[in-house]
Amino acid sequence: MFRTLVFLAALALPVCAQYFKLSKEQLVELTASNPYDRFDDGRPKVPDTMLEKVRGLTVEEAWGPLPGLGYPNQYEGNWRILHPEKKLVGRAVTAQFMPLRPDLNDLIVGDLKRRGFTGGPHQWVIDQLQPGDVLVVDLFGKENGGSVVGDNLATAIKAATVTGGLVVDGAIRDLEGISPIDMGVYFRHAHPSAIASVSLTGYNIPVRIGAATVFPGDVVFGDKTGLYFLPPKTVKPIVDRAEETHIHDEWTKEKFMTGKYKSSELYPTPQDPKIKAEYEEYKRKRLGK
Repeated sequence: MFRTLVFLAALALPVCAQYFKLSKEQLVELTASNPYDRFDDGRPKVPDTMLEKVRGLTVEEAWGPLPGLGYPNQYEGNWRILHPEKKLVGRAVTAQFMPLRPDLNDLIVGDLKRRGFTGGPHQWVIDQLQPGDVLVVDLFGKENGGSVVGDNLATAIKAATVTGGLVVDGAIRDLEGISPIDMGVYFRHAHPSAIASVSLTGYNIPVRIGAATVFPGDVVFGDKTGLYFLPPKTVKPIVDRAEETHIHDEWTKEKFMTGKYKSSELYPTPQDPKIKAEYEEYKRKRLGK
């Protein structure tokens, strides 16, 4: 059982960590089902080679298996998407904000200043990003004062993550300046205001993004439909199943294009035993079996 809440972190940690950051041991415990390596702080590190395979998934391939694998709440839609023609794939780094509570905010900001950090807490999170990361920010849908980045900080995210990007259940500013950046960005609002009247209450903890629960280290997969947050243990089963789905769809579409079949004769599976046997042979050859 995951025994520790974010506000009960070990007292030996710095003040900042006590209030919003899990220890390495807690993060490992939270993500105990992770089958891959980890970053130094305990966050799961799904390999780059697996991320590239995820990039080739379709909507059905990413979303379809999750309920059967025990994860029915890993999708969220209704986004504004900066570059809808591009897929967003990377490892989640999570950040949680809440409406400003001065006494809590003073603890977080004060500790950062004592350690020599002069930027805002949201900048501290950005400074922790690594190649392949996707910053996933719970800003509770805030519009005015909910802009976690403008074009400068968006550029900083691009430089740090290289192939990653940004998901914010809130806002961005300077949309005109952000638009040329070759990076996946999913957001609710564009607003001219800077981030304001919020407190950073969690870094690399579980966060809620709409109807989805996101853990640090989840694989973020974004397409034109929306966002899918894949727990590390589900990635290989999803990728393996996707290969067969690719073959099935390829064969089915080729058959439909002959004009000889009604939809119900082939989809979702061939009804005629002879045609079904033809498909199974096609699949066997394509899989190299």
